[in-house]
Amino acid sequence: MSAREPKQDRSRATRAQLLAATVDCLASRGWAATTVSAAAERAGVSRGAAQHHFPTREDLIVAALEHMFDARIAELRAVPDPPTGTEDVVVRILDLFAGPLFKAALQVWTAAAADEALRARIVPLEAKFGRHAHRLLVELLGVDDGDPVAHRLVQATLDLARGLGLADVLTDDSARRARVAGQWAVTLDAALRPTGPGAPIRPG
Repeated sequence: MSAREPKQDRSRATRAQLLAATVDCLASRGWAATTVSAAAERAGVSRGAAQHHFPTREDLIVAALEHMFDARIAELRAVPDPPTGTEDVVVRILDLFAGPLFKAALQVWTAAAADEALRARIVPLEAKFGRHAHRLLVELLGVDDGDPVAHRLVQATLDLARGLGLADVLTDDSARRARVAGQWAVTLDAALRPTGPGAPIRPG
């Protein structure tokens, strides 16, 4: 290993720390408080080191958006155990949209509503995330996305997840979310499972 490689490894590690700190800061402190200095402090690195990687706040936020996209996709894909039924799938998706990555993304969405340049960067990322989330949910539910009814119900599930995630921002909405998950799973089973509610999920 060359002397240069450990330095590059440290540089990559510092960058990753800063991006993770930026996401944490967005989720816990909001858009206005997420600055290069705040991210550097949270990451435990000097402001100079932070500015070496991200000279401006815009550079940092845009990179954090990419990082959030990758992390959210990884979170979607990280299913440790096969789902045991429709309700299990719905619960996992609803819980994902109530997590810290969603809350961080929501802060950026809010800022982008009043910032055309930022919005132009976010919309393609969110569209890409939405496509990935839709495909994964189709796989987990084991349905045919070519069926218009199945396609609309999968998309409705994602829309429901976003709405419940928004409801969880100010207060803990987990109890109501669990009740909604159960009822929505019954609705999905009635519409998608010809063998009746509770039918096992077909392989994707």
